[in-house]
Formats: sequence, structure tokens, C-alpha cells
Amino acid sequence: MPKYIFVTGGVVSSLGKGLAASSIGCLLESRGLQVALIKLDPYINVDPGTMSPFQHGEVFVTDDGAETDLDLGHYERFTQAHLSRANNWTTGRIYLSVIEKERRGDYLGKTIQVIPHITNEIKEAVRTVAEKDKPDVVIVEIGGTVGDIESLPFLEAIRQMGNEEGAGNAIFVHVTLVPYIAAAGELKTKPTQHSVRDLREIGIAPDILLCRSEKPLSRELRSKIALFCNVKEPAVISAQDVDTIYDVPLAFHEQGLDDLIVTQLKLDSHQVDLAEWRQLVETIREPSGGETSIAIVGKYVELEDSYKSLREALTHGGVANNLKVDVKWIESEELMDDDYENRLRDFDAILVPGGFGKRGVAGMIRAIHYARKTRTPYFGICLGMQTACIEFARNACELKDADSTEFDLETPHPIIFKLRDLVDVEELGGTMRLGAWACRVAPGSLVQEVYGGVDEISERHRHRYEFNPEYRQKLEQEGLVFSGVSEDGKFMEMIELPRESHPWFIGCQFHPEYKSKPLKAHPLFAAFVRAAHENRLQSETSMEKNGEVDLVMHDRLSATSGD
Repeated sequence: MPKYIFVTGGVVSSLGKGLAASSIGCLLESRGLQVALIKLDPYINVDPGTMSPFQHGEVFVTDDGAETDLDLGHYERFTQAHLSRANNWTTGRIYLSVIEKERRGDYLGKTIQVIPHITNEIKEAVRTVAEKDKPDVVIVEIGGTVGDIESLPFLEAIRQMGNEEGAGNAIFVHVTLVPYIAAAGELKTKPTQHSVRDLREIGIAPDILLCRSEKPLSRELRSKIALFCNVKEPAVISAQDVDTIYDVPLAFHEQGLDDLIVTQLKLDSHQVDLAEWRQLVETIREPSGGETSIAIVGKYVELEDSYKSLREALTHGGVANNLKVDVKWIESEELMDDDYENRLRDFDAILVPGGFGKRGVAGMIRAIHYARKTRTPYFGICLGMQTACIEFARNACELKDADSTEFDLETPHPIIFKLRDLVDVEELGGTMRLGAWACRVAPGSLVQEVYGGVDEISERHRHRYEFNPEYRQKLEQEGLVFSGVSEDGKFMEMIELPRESHPWFIGCQFHPEYKSKPLKAHPLFAAFVRAAHENRLQSETSMEKNGEVDLVMHDRLSATSGD
């Protein structure tokens, strides 16, 4: 029978409940235990697929095509858990399931109520994962904060589960805020006390407190929190800000969090083994191989969480090469002035990520043109591949006004068009090409080399538009290589430029960042970071040979003046 850990949060949002749940999972796995993780989100959307990236952040996609909360990305990066749509439930999805059952007559004419029908549906969702995966521990994170009205059904459901599972089979971990008041020079415990009080009022007594703070908690402060929140002092854990998220499990372990959990849940486990994780953190902090600078030219850069998995995948690529990756975020719309080349010249590589809509596309195309003509390593993901095809069609194939029908329905050259399977489909939610799909890799291609010589790969997709195969031959004639194609030959999945014309230029329709892990970087990101660093070394060597005159950069800028 599995044990349960319920993770709640209070005071304010964005305290790091997802990282806390992920770190707990990491620690338990390091002790030889198998874990499953579930995120329960209180918003009424069925899933985050149609939500603005500025409001919700990244949409994480699982192999089975579920559009899920970004915290599932943390879960997969910090643990070995392989997640699906069963691991993320929203209020909207819970209610939809209940309403569908009511319409079918499953409830035999009963009056449908929040208690017991909604809470039973929540409990069933959690227990289904436990029965299917048969883990030692199920970690359940409740989105939102205690006190929010929309979270109450989820909190009531886990309260019931705590009673049903019994002592020693379920514990509650509460993440809360201990703010530092600079004017007073003090950490204040009152917000934590109020948050725990609110939690206790609905029948949940936390077993462990994770106290988020800017400063370390003193022994005196921990003792005070323990007294007023009715927990043991060792169960008051400092969740102090760290310089890398991968340090969180180590910080928790040093305070005995995993020992607490193992003891309270009466788990039979091995001694903790965090050697690889310690090496990971050490490499992130002090890489011995140097550094490289990468520009991400996107349209949602105001909120870095919009590209959460991407940022982490670049970090993983840096670790794989023992390099520090200096990422600079560039709003693509800012590249529409005459000085855009100077804004790009100091970077070792350029990456254009995914996105939807016309805004900022012109700036992306400019960045791609620069990367192609100056032989700067380029990586295009989803929209980044589509815009690379548009740029090549316009400037290398002289197809004037080539475009995507997403941006211009009247374009004379629809290089990119709506998925043929989605023609006449107007609904937005869940109507894209989603989840893991197989891709055949071209023999002898750069892509095949990057993937270690394999003939076939599987990657996760999230797109509504595709490359128009009618233009494949025209682009190939001018030198573009279609190095990845779907198993049925229908979709162009990957492009590249021949190595004799460009050192590293790859675009992919899928999102490889979803499958990258800190201890196992995705091969595309590892290779891209390595190419960026090699470009940096070559540029530095050329500059040294040419004295004070930067001939390399001069040539780069000159090359963009025409095709």
C-alpha cells in the first residue's frame, strides 16, 4: 500500500511548492524508493493549453499529449517519474468528469454535490495513479494557497484521505513564507502562523513546515514557529533562497527532511546517495570548461517561466559540457530597428523558441538571417523551425512574401500552413498535434550524429501548423536539408544546413526541452551548447591572430548585407 505526502502552500503564491514536491521526490528516490507525483490545480480551465504564457507560464507536454502545469516539468527533471494526463487535474477537469458521469446517469438520479461527489472524484484521481504506478510514495501538490475559495474542494479531499489512510500512511507538508522586513532587520513569523491557523481551521494539521525566506532561520525562530504552529522543532525546515534550484534537495537533506519523512511514514529505505546530485550542483556553480553566451530571441521573454523547460535544458547542456551558459533574453520585437545586428554580434549562438501568433515573428526572421549568414550556431524549436524555413524561402530561394498562413492567409507562398488534420477545426483546447511522435533521422546528417547514430527518435510535440511539403524540393535545391521526417512521411520534423555551409544550424518541430534532465542532458542541447562554445573559441582565436582589428565580426556584419 502506498504512502501519501500532501504538499500545500500558504500566504502567497509562487513560493515553490512544485520545487518542494520535486525535491522531496528526488530525496526519496535517492534512498531507493519509487515515487509518483500529482499536481491538483484549482483553476476552472480544463487544462492550461489555452492560457496566456504571461499569466500561467509554460505549458508542459507529456508523452501522451496532455497539456499540463509547468510543475510537471520539475517533477520529471528531479525524479525518474514518467508522467501523463493522469498526473495533473484541474478543477475544470474534475467538474467536467463529474458532469459527464451525471449526464450518463452514473449517479442514479442523486443530487450532485461538492461533498461527496467532487471530493470523491478528486480522491479517485489520486488513488488511480497509486494503483496504476504502484509507487512506494505518492506526492500530491495542491496548487494555489490556503484560504483561496477555489482550493477548498481539493483541501477537503486530502483532509479526508489523511483520515482514511490513517496515521503513518499520510503526512502534510506546508510551504509558507517567513518574510524579511529590511527596515526592521528581522524575519517575521506571523504570516506563517496565520497560514497554519487557516489550514488547521479546515481540519488539516501540518506535520512538516517548509519556511521560504531570504535569510536563514535561527534556532530561536524555528523554536518560535514550532511552538505557535504545533509542530516539532526539527520539522521546521528552512527553505532559504538558493542560487540554483538543483541545490534545493541538498539543502533539505542537510536539515534532515528525508529522515523526517521516512520516519513519519515508517518507510523501509536505503541510506541516501546524493553523490551525482552534489556533482551536478558543483558543476553548475563552478564549471571548469569556461563559459558561452546564448541569445534566446522570443516573444514571451518578460516572464521567464514561459520558457522554463528551455532555460533548464540549456543549463543541462552546460553541465554536459562543463560550461557556464550565459543566457540573454531578447524580445524579438526589439530587433526591428536598424541596429539589430549589433545586438546579436556578441553572442556565441542564437536560439528561437516556440510560440503562437504573428507578433514578433519579423524580429525572429531577422535573427535567423543573421545566424545563417554569419555562420553563428542556430537552434530553432517549433516556431523557431518554421520561421527558419520562412527565412530560407525568402532569402535563399527568392520566394517573395513567403510566410505562414498563421500570419498571412493571403501569402503567395504558404511555406507553413495549418495541420492538414485540423482543417475546419476551430476549437483551440487540445486540438494541436500533441505528445510523443516517432521521427526517422536521415543517414549521415548532423542530426543523426547528435543523437548518437540512431535511425529513429521519439520527441514531444505541441503545434498547430506544419511545413508545407509542396515546397520541400524547392528548399532542398537551395541547400536546406530535411533531416527528420515522421514515420508516415507526412510531417517534416527537422531541418539543418550542410556542415560545409554552416557549422551548426538545426531546427526541429518538436520540443526537446521537455525531455531534458539535469543528469542526462538532451543531446540537442548538449550539442548546441558545445557548438556555441566552439564558435566562441574560434572567434577568440581569430581575433588574437588579427590583433586589435576584429575581422571576424567585421566579416559577420558584412555578410548580412545581401544574399
